[in-house]
Amino acid sequence: MVSKLVASLLIIPAAVIWAAGPHAAVHPAPHVAVHPAPYAPVHPAPYAPIHPAPYAPVHPAPYAPVHPAPAQHGYCDPKAPPKCAEGSDLPYCVVDKEYPAYDIANKISQDALFLKKYADVADQSADDLVQDIAKLQEESFDYKYYTGASKGPSPYDASHWIGPEGYLCPSDVDYAKITRAVNVEGYWRIILQHIPEGYGYGHYNYTQTTRIETCLFPDSACRLLAPCYQSKCTQKFVYHRMLSVDPCDPYRGFFIDTYKLPSACSCHLPA
Repeated sequence: MVSKLVASLLIIPAAVIWAAGPHAAVHPAPHVAVHPAPYAPVHPAPYAPIHPAPYAPVHPAPYAPVHPAPAQHGYCDPKAPPKCAEGSDLPYCVVDKEYPAYDIANKISQDALFLKKYADVADQSADDLVQDIAKLQEESFDYKYYTGASKGPSPYDASHWIGPEGYLCPSDVDYAKITRAVNVEGYWRIILQHIPEGYGYGHYNYTQTTRIETCLFPDSACRLLAPCYQSKCTQKFVYHRMLSVDPCDPYRGFFIDTYKLPSACSCHLPA
């Protein structure tokens, strides 16, 4: 009984398979059309032009020229004696430790007409300027013995009557290169004296030489003359014109100024 049941179970699937054999129609799944999503055009964002920031020109700070602080110059008194004249009653200086040699050289280089203004005879002596007296002879005159006491309490002492060779009126003679002097208006000026050291700029010497003779004993009696003559030693002067610089005006160049300088000590006999 059981075997018959199993056999029947095996037969039924086979019959089913046979019934659905090659002649059984296979129907595919019904066609379902695939419709794409409706076209939706992509619109870019509306054009928004980028405007640069408005031009703002950069203006530099207004030009402010840098001026050096003005030099602090005190009042320059052209009549005030320079240091070289301190303790002296002479209207000029020969030795000047504060002589502005560099400024003088600079002014020479900037003056196109300098050589037309300049003139000097540097080598001067008694050989050329004193008749019948030689240079060495004049330089040997010595008045150390002379007291000039003819006008004092003991007039006409021995030194009045004796002594070596010399002028009747004792004097100091110098062929000087003056560095500063008082002009005829009373103003102190710097006198051109360019004597460079070594072979720097303008190795030529630009000097101005002056024969200066100063009475050693002005108003004293002339040597060797008797009291009855009532003689007197008198200082003489001469006007010199020299290239000069104004110490109170550094921007002014060379100019010619006039100076009154001692030139001789002469014996005067009254009428």
